[in-house]
Amino acid sequence: MGLNSTWDNSARANVNVPPLTEAFNYTETPMRGVNLGGWLILEPFITPSFFDIYNLSEGIVDEYTLSAHLGDNAKDTFEKHYMSFITEQTFSDIRDAGLDHVRIPYPYWAVENLEGDPYVEKVSWRYLLRAIEWARKYGLRVNVDLHSVPGNANGWNHSGHQGQVLWLNGTMGEYYGNLTLGYHERLAAFFAQERYKNLVTLYGLVNEPNMMVLDPPTVINWTSTAYDIVREKGYEGYIVFGDGFRGAPSWAGVFNQSRYPGMVLDIHQYMIFNQGLIAQSHSAKINFVCQSWVSDMQISSNPATGHGPTIVGEWSQADTDCLRYLNNVGVGSRWEGTFNVSDPSLQVLMPSCPGATNCTCDLANAPPETYDDAYKEFLLMSAESQMTAFESNGGWGFMYWTWKTETADATQWSYERGMSAGIMPQLAYNRTYNCTNGGTPDFVALGLLETY
Repeated sequence: MGLNSTWDNSARANVNVPPLTEAFNYTETPMRGVNLGGWLILEPFITPSFFDIYNLSEGIVDEYTLSAHLGDNAKDTFEKHYMSFITEQTFSDIRDAGLDHVRIPYPYWAVENLEGDPYVEKVSWRYLLRAIEWARKYGLRVNVDLHSVPGNANGWNHSGHQGQVLWLNGTMGEYYGNLTLGYHERLAAFFAQERYKNLVTLYGLVNEPNMMVLDPPTVINWTSTAYDIVREKGYEGYIVFGDGFRGAPSWAGVFNQSRYPGMVLDIHQYMIFNQGLIAQSHSAKINFVCQSWVSDMQISSNPATGHGPTIVGEWSQADTDCLRYLNNVGVGSRWEGTFNVSDPSLQVLMPSCPGATNCTCDLANAPPETYDDAYKEFLLMSAESQMTAFESNGGWGFMYWTWKTETADATQWSYERGMSAGIMPQLAYNRTYNCTNGGTPDFVALGLLETY
């Protein structure tokens, strides 16, 4: 699948977007999409069953350590996951949710391993191609996202190997950067095929390069080279680069559209990795989205003040960092004050919930059928306000993180589960709250505890 000599691009996701036979005009129509996280590259909070069976002392905290532990059994284990976690029905359901794009994270070992890697190489590539064809069948456009690169661009578990950032960093940094360019030479040539025109419309260079650690000029120069390689190999769609957590204003004039046509900035907006945002009240969080994040899109989408074309490639309605394994296997939460990472400068050992008292994760991690009505109202309003913000002021739209999670305690990270729980709109393009209609409720007056 994925290599047939003919294909059918007649499908249309919904009445608000064109069929795949036509180009998608992102300046006029915002994308509304979702990620397929935790599928072709593991993320412990999305699929905790892979990690629950081990003691923390065994050190199995990411796909690298799990693959090394499984050894010869790794291929069967991962392929069963690839076959069952995401299926054709997933794409039908995404279309029926009123969404029109999917972002598919995949790792470099989908193409091939580096020497010494324990990963299961090349197998996930077949499932990536299969997913693209399912997207075609249901009229969904695709953002292929190289989520893990040689050397690791951020050091987080969702890049495969938790730990050091060696990509473009240290004595081997240039080597790993050049290896990544070599992967893009092959990947760009593949996705430049006529069969993917109007289907694979967004091509991601590297996910979340951690420019709080990496040298910004070095990353910028690498990105420029990568852009040129992708274009030289014939890919004509939009090329996506991550903001590196630098903020929208820092990208003004860096990649101007006359030199880099079709270059798109990807910003990831989360409330729950920032102590200051976690500590805000429910009402203040809604107001923050409708003011600060709306302003961010205005700044970023204007080439005079930001990059220009901007998408929000990841976001979530979660308002706590309580979920098991969210902050890495064996690490607690900022909310409860148990964020016990190895770097003392980053530890949060005092509660961060509003008021910093009675901070418990029990309510946020409970099954959604136990949510009280006021909390459900807040979560739905949070989701709809963010959707509004990311489409405002020329923003090109959003991709929710993520579509599916294994367990009910992760409902606030699953678009699919959120719809079932009534805390996500039933159609992404048919929403009630838009930041201007009716103001923000006083959730305390509605009976919602700020520590919920």
